[in-house]
Amino acid sequence: MNYQKLDAALATALNDVQDPQDISLGVFIHTEPILNSAATAVLEGLGVSGVNSGKNIFTATLSANAISQLSEQPWVQYLKRSQQLSLVNKRRNTPKLGV
Repeated sequence: MNYQKLDAALATALNDVQDPQDISLGVFIHTEPILNSAATAVLEGLGVSGVNSGKNIFTATLSANAISQLSEQPWVQYLKRSQQLSLVNKRRNTPKLGV
């Protein structure tokens, strides 16, 4: 695994993985702008959708083993952890200012 291509959140999440085959980690895959057919085949083989030569950032949910494999590819520049965001739907209790 090439840890230089992983952000801190992804490296930390990989340390907590129990089963390296479990497909559970959401990631952003930053690649070179122009991918060759071999690179495209690797991404598609890992289940990354929407792979075409016009994009260089892809999202996917991958296993720790797949992330390790991608980190070793010369055309992968960076792997970043994707986290689920939640909406905040509650009002703040702020005092009203009187004039």
